[in-house]
Amino acid sequence: MNKRAAPGTISSAFRVFDLSLGEMLWSRRTIFMGLVVGVPVVLAAIIRLFTALGAPSWRINRIAIDGPTMFGLMIWMFFRLIVPVLGVFYGTALIADEVEDKTITYLFTRPIPRGAVVLGKYLAYLACSVFVVLPSVVLVWLLVVPINGSLASTFVDMAKDLMLLTVGLAIYGAVFAFVGTAIKRPLLVGLIFVIGWEPTALLLPGYLKHFTVAYYLQGLVPQAMPNDSAVSLVQSIVREIPSLPESVIWMGVMEIGFLWLAARLVTRKEYVLEQ
Repeated sequence: MNKRAAPGTISSAFRVFDLSLGEMLWSRRTIFMGLVVGVPVVLAAIIRLFTALGAPSWRINRIAIDGPTMFGLMIWMFFRLIVPVLGVFYGTALIADEVEDKTITYLFTRPIPRGAVVLGKYLAYLACSVFVVLPSVVLVWLLVVPINGSLASTFVDMAKDLMLLTVGLAIYGAVFAFVGTAIKRPLLVGLIFVIGWEPTALLLPGYLKHFTVAYYLQGLVPQAMPNDSAVSLVQSIVREIPSLPESVIWMGVMEIGFLWLAARLVTRKEYVLEQ
């Protein structure tokens, strides 16, 4: 009698994805991050309300700020900070949480490749984080852009921002999926990377910025900022950005490379659970 063939990596990954997605969507981590991305939405609603009540035009350094520019500011100041943090919170937990909860052995006793566990949980993270982040971006766009602006004329730019944020979620998730498998307590390391290392490396001259994810994300769709503003001053300091082909190549290398490293490490690692 022939033994039933073990499922392949791709089919196994989708089984893990199906199992993990529901757990992630209703986890405390997702509820918390939903509250975080809700902050820009609340702020956008307050701005829209004040404008409707006849508040004077918003200004930075005596320059009037219209709705599309305000949306660009909020993308830069809020969502480009939220995306790396989401990558840290979710990515580092893909395997680390299973180890901490002592459920990793149950996953590995199933007749599926270990690498498929990493891939399936990563895909679940990506779907969950996109579900949390992108709707809040669209709500902010709907609220603030009509302030002296047009939704129709900014739709393409908004779509580009959604693409940029999705790519950022994918890259940061892959990087921290590897960190979560390589380091016992990865959350602190991840937060130091996105809050400390990346901003510092981007400001320093030289090649240190090449060892950040944010540097290559800037090469995709740089969001326009108002002239003579505090944010444009920050942008001018980090104005050196890679070309689009260079960004695409290196982000592809990071995406595939870190996921492969995470899967390989999980496949080879012996997990001894503490009692």
